[in-house]
Amino acid sequence: MRVVSGVCKGRPLKSVPGNTTRPTTDKVKEALFNMIGPYFDGGIGLDLFAGSGGLGLEALSRGLDKVIFIDRESKAIQVIHENIKACKFEDQTEVYRNDADRALKALIKRELCFDYIFLDPPYKKQQLVSLMEKMDKQDVVKKDGIIVCEHSFDVELPKSAGHLTQIKHEKYGMIAVTIYIKTDIE
Repeated sequence: MRVVSGVCKGRPLKSVPGNTTRPTTDKVKEALFNMIGPYFDGGIGLDLFAGSGGLGLEALSRGLDKVIFIDRESKAIQVIHENIKACKFEDQTEVYRNDADRALKALIKRELCFDYIFLDPPYKKQQLVSLMEKMDKQDVVKKDGIIVCEHSFDVELPKSAGHLTQIKHEKYGMIAVTIYIKTDIE
């Protein structure tokens, strides 16, 4: 596992020990960022089921100003901190150990709004649609903001959820990536 492109291109990343997380492969990461970037001129991101932090670190390497990393596993949080330090992104990151719902409530309370949100929850416990609807309703996603969902290839996500409209869906073996954009509010 490594950073694929940007200022940290080629930098190796540690993965979370055990089998509770499933790192995004370099091939999928490259394809995903080519769909939404591939590079950014600033912005703020949220890596909600961060695991090793690979998606958020890739986004920082490609030009995001800041990323908030959230995971509920203590092993993951430790690895995220190590990977952030290896990439020298300490000043551009926040890391929290929390579950998705409680983290979302805290972000809403802080009135944070994101340009890019990466959702890669455990495949067996997916709650992508309800999470996206909650994020849309609570204005956690900026207008024209992007939500990237990584999920099992056999999961079919809706064409829209609130003001979020699906703009891309690709399959890579057992993995699928579905991308949404937040459209105008009437």
